[in-house]
Formats: sequence, C-alpha cells, structure tokens
Amino acid sequence: YEICASGNKTYEGPAFAGYVRQIRNADIMAEQKLLLFRKIMPYALSAERKNQILNELGRIKTWQSLFFVADYLDDPSTSAAAAKAAMYIALPSADEKTGMYGTNVREILAKAMSKIAGQESEYDREMISRYLESMPPDEGFVSMFNGRDLTGWQGLVENPVSRAKMRPAELARKQAEADSKVPLNWSVKDGCIWFSGRGDNLCSVKLYDDFEMLVDWKITKGGDSGIYLRGSPQVQIWDTSRVAVGAQVGSGGLYNNQIHPSKPLKVADNPIGEWNTFRIMMTGEKVSVWLNGELVTDNVTMENYWDRSIPIFPTGAIELQAHGTDLAFRDIYVREISEKEYNLTPEEKAEGFVSLFNGRNLDGWTGNKESYVAEDGMIVVRPEKGSGGNLFTNGEYSDFIFRFEFLLSPGANNGLGIRAPLEGDAAYAGMELQILDDSAPIYANLEPYQYHGSVYGVIPAKRGFLKPAGEWNYQEVIVRGTSIRIVLNGTTIVDGDLAGPRDKGTMDGRDHPGLKRKSGHIGFLGHGSVVNFLNIRIRDLSE
Repeated sequence: YEICASGNKTYEGPAFAGYVRQIRNADIMAEQKLLLFRKIMPYALSAERKNQILNELGRIKTWQSLFFVADYLDDPSTSAAAAKAAMYIALPSADEKTGMYGTNVREILAKAMSKIAGQESEYDREMISRYLESMPPDEGFVSMFNGRDLTGWQGLVENPVSRAKMRPAELARKQAEADSKVPLNWSVKDGCIWFSGRGDNLCSVKLYDDFEMLVDWKITKGGDSGIYLRGSPQVQIWDTSRVAVGAQVGSGGLYNNQIHPSKPLKVADNPIGEWNTFRIMMTGEKVSVWLNGELVTDNVTMENYWDRSIPIFPTGAIELQAHGTDLAFRDIYVREISEKEYNLTPEEKAEGFVSLFNGRNLDGWTGNKESYVAEDGMIVVRPEKGSGGNLFTNGEYSDFIFRFEFLLSPGANNGLGIRAPLEGDAAYAGMELQILDDSAPIYANLEPYQYHGSVYGVIPAKRGFLKPAGEWNYQEVIVRGTSIRIVLNGTTIVDGDLAGPRDKGTMDGRDHPGLKRKSGHIGFLGHGSVVNFLNIRIRDLSE
C-alpha cells in the first residue's frame, strides 16, 4: 500500500497486484476486506485496476460492499464490472435462501441491468429481473447521510428527560440555537462527516425505535467518541492505547451500563487513523454490536443513563458523540425494524413469518397481563403477580406454523392453546399442547397423553427430547386442517391426525369440542409456574 501511495512508477504496478492478491487470500472478515480494498481504490489509476477491485468486491457480500460498487455504475469504464459485482453481492448464492432487499437495492439492481455486458448478459439480466419480481417490498437500509451536507441532522438540545419537560416554543428556540452552532464543529468533506473536537453531539432529526445501523468511523490519537442510541449513551469508540481509562478493552461496548455488561467481548479495533465498521442492532432494550465483522456486544440490555429507574426510552435520536477529539463518520445507513419482524431471521421473513411479540410489551396479546410480563425481550410468567391464567393472541388462526423457545423452571407446568376461544377451558374448548417439566418427581405417574408436547388428552408425544429445567428448548407446531406435527429441539414428537379422536373418541375419554374448531386464538396456559418464552413467531398458512 505504501508503495502505491508513494507514486513510485517502478514498483507501483507489482505492489498493487500483490496487495490485491494478499487481501483476496487473507483469512479475515468480509468487512475488513472491504475496508482494505476501499483503501487502495484511490490508487487504482486505470480503469483496468478499478475493475479488478470491483471484481473482488463482487465476492464480498455485505451491504456496504453493494453500496460502494453502486458508485461506479455511472462511469462507462467501470459500469459493466460494477453491475456484475452488484448482481453477485445482492442476489442469493447457491447456499443462500434470501438475498438483499430494499428500495436502494432495487434501484441499484435496476441500474445494473442496463449496464451488464458480456456473453452471459442476457442470462444475467433475466436472473436479476426474476429476483426483483420476488423481492419483498420492504424499504430496507436507507442512507442517513447524503455525502454532501448535513441534511437530516441537527444540533443537540440537552437530554431526552429535559426535552420532554419543555414547552414546544422553548424547545424550538433551543433547537434553533443548537442548530446554529453545528457548522462551527461539524462539516462535510470528501463524502464524510468530520468533527473538529469541539462542541456537542450531532443528532438525527428522525427518531427511531428498533433498528439496524451501519456506520464507518475513524478516530485520531487519543480519540474518544460513541454512538448514542435513542438519545442515550452509548456504543463506545475510543483509542485502545488509553490504558489509564480502560480503553484497552476495545470499542463497541455499552460504556455506561452499570448492571449489565459494559465491555466488549473482544478487541476488534483497527489502528488509529484507519476506518472501522460498526453494525448495530437494537430491538427493545437489547443491543448487539459487530465491529469490523466481529461480534463484540451480544444482545445486551442497554440501560437508561438518564433515568436508571426505568428502561431505555422506546424512541429517540441516533447521535454521533462529540467528546473533544477529531473524528470522522461515513456511509451511515439504517434499517427500521417493524414489530412484525422482531427477531425474525432473513429466511423466516422471506417465508412469510411474522413476530407475535415485540420484545418490549404485550401489545397484540389479551388476557392475564399481570402474571405474564415482558422482561428482557421475553414473555415471562410471574405467578406471584396474580393467578396463573392465560395469555392469548388478539388474532385468530386456523392453519399455521408456530415457532417459539421456552425455558422451564423446575416442575413448571404451562401449555400452548391452539384454535382456542377466549372463554372456557382451552384444553377442551380448544386444544392444549403440554408445556411441562415432565421429568420432575411430582409428574412420575402421568398418563401418556399428559407428557410434554402431547395434545392433552388426545395424542401422546414421544419422550426424551425435552431439555432439563433451566435450559432453552425450541419448538415448532405445524397445523393444517386436522393434521398436527410438533417438533421439539429438532425431533418430531407428535405427527398425528385430529380427525380420529374427534370422530372416534379421545384417549382420556372426555369430551373435547375444541377438536371440531377450525380456528381460534393461540395462547400460553398458565398453571402457577415460572416459564420464559422467547422468539415467538408465526406463519399463517390460511392466507
């Protein structure tokens, strides 16, 4: 790199080729490869060399890689290579179920279709066209920074608690004062936001609740900064050589946490003066951070710095922290996460799953909201707060795939009601699928149809696949007509037909009118035990 940057005409060519080859073969994260290829791009003085790097970027399937190659679609000398790279990045590879999506992706691929060249151009255009037709309509990642000016950003007015107490006129006056100071300390140069080392934070005008954020940052010697989430500090950025203040732990931790973890899992910072990439995911109170492709904060609760007696605010600005040292930011993108996609995998989203729990509260649910509470991104049964009781979905479902995770306390007893009415005993008026620590001594003499996973009183489940109390289990329930299949931790424990017991009688000999129901609510059926539920999602098969 140093030879290329020096302009040495004798060795510059071999040095460039060696640099590209070394990065291509390096065993490093994709995000690091992108940063290194971007670093050498200004010294790719010919179209041939630019196209060589664009070809390499086509192998780096990250959002930032796609957005970077898109900048070369308008140059006739690089447009064909950029189009091919964009196609390889955005479309799913052979081992992927889903590719990239969003308004920006759609625009990039549409432009790429007109720039594709070569022997396979017709095939490539057809492949892109088919993918565009199947792409979900979601907005995806959008840019928070246009690369030219600070449109969409504003000055900092005190803190969220203070702002909430201000009358509109007072807030407007103070906002105008803060905005007038922004140009003194924040500026745009070479497609980057630069901070001079003086002044206050730079805040997004738009407020966000759950989101995924991408941002590159670079600090100077002794640097200290961070990213405020929903107006609260902060995902930490600092010079790791500042051992006296504990910076040797690295960037990416939730610095102001006092109860939950505040330090990153590992040091993943690049050297001072080099660019770094953050990927930040915030859902509810939980935050995950990847630094240069490495997971450094794993689903940690972010505490409310401004009022530690309450959870972090549900909405707020994203802020670039001013902390007395020069620094720069670039390529700032954000993807808003709707409640319907909370904790969904990309594959589940593409398949039509929606989340039934937003990780924050019990919106979308009805029933006993005293015993059932939202805690740390989970639904938790706290029977001491009221009777066991039931918690049902607001909506009704007939045919569906329902997925969830659960953790049982010793001897816990709960159930999953399906096709159930809101009134009556769901085990009979609807159907109850047992959720039970059936290895506990108190359940030594159960009937076969009472063990975990059984359709209570109707169809027995296979045993031996439930994890011990205190460990998380994963369960999937598939219901189509009278067919029901239950998969526990990867093993099918029920594969039956409800028509038989409906027409010929049940194992327990009791009347189960719910077997005749074609739709109803899904719910957790409490029996006075502590149980945790997580990642609750559904795919409606009746639509």
